[in-house]
Amino acid sequence: MRTVALTVFGRVQGVGFRYATKIAADQCDVNGIVRNLLNGAVYIEASGASAKIAKFIGKIKQSPTPYGKVTRIDLVDLQPKHYTDFRITN
Repeated sequence: MRTVALTVFGRVQGVGFRYATKIAADQCDVNGIVRNLLNGAVYIEASGASAKIAKFIGKIKQSPTPYGKVTRIDLVDLQPKHYTDFRITN
């Protein structure tokens, strides 16, 4: 089990990024949260099997929505969290 925090920069707000991130998380069988930050970035916490987290990170790097453009991702490993689903939060 691995839990990561991703701060995603680029054109990631106002383009359906959070919704597309939830779809990507569901496809990868990853649980956690996604929310917009005041600085224009998107914050994601994701928890799941290491291989599933790696696949999810790959989808985020490519931008899960065709309207977005990821220019940078800051990734930090966290202590394991036990989310039961993936949610869009405020």
